[in-house]
Amino acid sequence: MIYLDNAATVRVLDEVLEEHARINRDYFANAGSHHYFGYQAKNLLEEARTSILKDLKLEKTHKVMFNSGATEGNNTVLKGLALKYANRGKRILVGPTEHPSILTTANDVARLYGFEVVKLPVDESGRVTPEILSQYMDKQTLIVSIMAVNNETGAINDLKALSEVVKQYPKCFFHSDATQGIGKVDIDYSGVDLLTFSGHKIGAFKGSGALIYHNRIGFESLHSGGSQEGGFRAGTVDVPSCVCLAKALHLCFVNQKAWGEHVRELNNHLRDQLKDNPLISINSLPNDSPYVLNFSLTKHKASVVVEALSRLGIYVSSIAACSSKGEEPSYVLEAMGKPSWASHNPIRVSFNHETSLEEVDAFVNALEKILQEVRPL
Repeated sequence: MIYLDNAATVRVLDEVLEEHARINRDYFANAGSHHYFGYQAKNLLEEARTSILKDLKLEKTHKVMFNSGATEGNNTVLKGLALKYANRGKRILVGPTEHPSILTTANDVARLYGFEVVKLPVDESGRVTPEILSQYMDKQTLIVSIMAVNNETGAINDLKALSEVVKQYPKCFFHSDATQGIGKVDIDYSGVDLLTFSGHKIGAFKGSGALIYHNRIGFESLHSGGSQEGGFRAGTVDVPSCVCLAKALHLCFVNQKAWGEHVRELNNHLRDQLKDNPLISINSLPNDSPYVLNFSLTKHKASVVVEALSRLGIYVSSIAACSSKGEEPSYVLEAMGKPSWASHNPIRVSFNHETSLEEVDAFVNALEKILQEVRPL
């Protein structure tokens, strides 16, 4: 098997698997129980929060709400803030290339609560620039949500520069879905009011994640029934998964430089192998995240090629796993101004630190053979 779909999910890290078994075995008490065993579980939970904030260098300004992942976190941000602070303004700005859990949720807020949602244009690289953001900001804007790293192309937004624009409007909150960037790309999150991410992208478990939010922020809770997670998310907390989320994130930060250099070598190597092929047009730029390389087929249907690769035990994706709906084009590439043939036939190759050069070469060889054998469009 050659697995090159790491932007969809990654294998759980061995150290994290071991930690999960240990916590489940030795500290299985409910963190809300008022006895010594429960206090032990609660202490582990609070240590996990502290670890995450320290790794992000946000321990003096932010808090952690554990949840099931970025989709839930993004819903909490948009709906929870909209309900809590609607008196400040009823306008939301989002990037047009955001994950569906932002775009769909923003539309829900507009439909249910009467908000205006504005999609910001991106430049040809797929980024929202500070200049673009400045043009659309006004005193009615309550939330700006711009992802750290795009899940399809790897385009990196300059969150620090964007945050300086938002700071000129004190009633506005700046949120970033950091799922594809956290622990992988060197990003300054100090100017972000809220950020969300999922554990299964960094070697933790599916169904785990966190919302990091500034101390001054509150939410209208979307989960009623208990006082867990600051009173904003009722329900018994999954202590083992939360502890493992913190452990996986810490391992990513400790190894970020070494893993990033390895992945950059893979990305550059694949780019060199593909760049002169007339049947391929590369969409990702050299300064995008090294963990993702997106290209379009000029004369072949991507879904057919991806299926052919799959039969050989080589796994890539033709569109992001969370938004796949058959033959629909990539709205990310459309927003970047790519031609129709490119947005209809993208392939995303995504790496992690366990990927080898030999696997990349095997993918290239298989791809070239398939392109020769499959009938063009």
